[in-house]
Amino acid sequence: MNAHRSPKTTGLRRLCGLAFSGLLLAAAGCSSLPPKTADLPSQQAGIITVSNAAGPVSATAERRALQGLVNEGKKDLVIHHLKTLTASGDADLYQGNRTRLLIDGPATFGAMKAAIAQARGRVLLQSYIVEDQGVAAEVADLLLARAARGVKVAMIYDAVGSITTPDAFFKRLVDGGVSVCAFNPINPTKRPGYWGLTHRDHRKLLVVDEDVAFTGGINISRVYGSSSFGRSGKPTGEGALDDGWRDTQIELRGPVVPVLGQVFEATWQEQGCKGTLGQPAAKMAAGEPGQRVVKVIASDPRDKENRIYSTLLAAVDAAQVNVRLTMAYFAPGTDFLNALRNAARRGVVVELVLPGRSDSALVFHAGRSYYDDLLASGVRIYQMEHALMHAKTAVIDGVFSTVGSSNLDWLSFVANSELNVIVLGDDFGGEMNALFERDRAASNPITLEAWRQRGLKDRAMETMGRLLERFL
Repeated sequence: MNAHRSPKTTGLRRLCGLAFSGLLLAAAGCSSLPPKTADLPSQQAGIITVSNAAGPVSATAERRALQGLVNEGKKDLVIHHLKTLTASGDADLYQGNRTRLLIDGPATFGAMKAAIAQARGRVLLQSYIVEDQGVAAEVADLLLARAARGVKVAMIYDAVGSITTPDAFFKRLVDGGVSVCAFNPINPTKRPGYWGLTHRDHRKLLVVDEDVAFTGGINISRVYGSSSFGRSGKPTGEGALDDGWRDTQIELRGPVVPVLGQVFEATWQEQGCKGTLGQPAAKMAAGEPGQRVVKVIASDPRDKENRIYSTLLAAVDAAQVNVRLTMAYFAPGTDFLNALRNAARRGVVVELVLPGRSDSALVFHAGRSYYDDLLASGVRIYQMEHALMHAKTAVIDGVFSTVGSSNLDWLSFVANSELNVIVLGDDFGGEMNALFERDRAASNPITLEAWRQRGLKDRAMETMGRLLERFL
């Protein structure tokens, strides 16, 4: 087993080490998935609302923003996916944003640390795992330095995901002026009234003033100390599974930043966290920094339906050209399995880049239990071997892209609070396609013929993984 553990499976193993009652609670919490969009009543169809830094724009400005999306290219596909977004409810879009894809830990933490160092009003940090070593310790030192200069700094960490982080680490932050809050403490006496053992906060979010926000799959963890690709852009060599984690984060600037700040604020208030969050400093640059149109989706297991799941499922159902998913934990359930198979059968090119090895055997094999059905339907599967795949991204038809914390598994669907952003348009879709193609080139294709030659041990593990997938 690897010395460095997966941020997700680390937390799950911590959870599994709790009392057996936790498993019973998990069973009770595994509700059914939301209905497919096609099953929803037509009267739920919504409208598109476009906002900028000043709020909802005029009808004329809204048409101009949507026309800008169309002018990027793939007009019919953009319009098609805009309609799909409104099929099950309103689509609140934010225009005028600038986005940047950040690949792996070094690039992500370099950008995040630079943003924290420039904070003038407040810093909001939320992560499933917050560790006390490596880049995590560097981030902590930066937070303390900003707090010492009067910046309001607040942190939310998940009590299960960060269970092995010493209390002394968080105490040092608190003593240095950082407001710190554990999401759903394991010990219910630590914050009476705020307890749910199986409800975990899997979001990863950093918001600095109104200037910049980051979200995606990257925890505040030492496992992100190096890149999964060398300077040449090629996979790193031996030891990459320990040292090279393949993950994706997105940096956002523009009107969507305050919206992501509100996601943090809502969690802080709902959890009864102590400490004031302060006010963000005004944006350093006037005007809107970019042309990207972005939608924010924050899911909560107490919602009637998981909007991240429903939105992605609807986009796959609506796909006309290609579906490209890069997913760390893949146990999609019957509806999503059928959506992928049906897309491939109607001529859509469906491609998945999935982990080639994992330190969580049951999660790994639960995902592989779907391979035969997918491959037989024409879905193309690639397994990344050189690094531990932890990204959670999708690009569909080159115009619908999403980056976030949500996996395609039961915990993300029905137990975790998750956060994804959708970026619309051909320009960003082109960046996502280029990244996918790099990952695909660094992964091994799985053919149906070769897959059916696998041994009995693998088949047994797949059966067990499928039986237990709602707990993984």
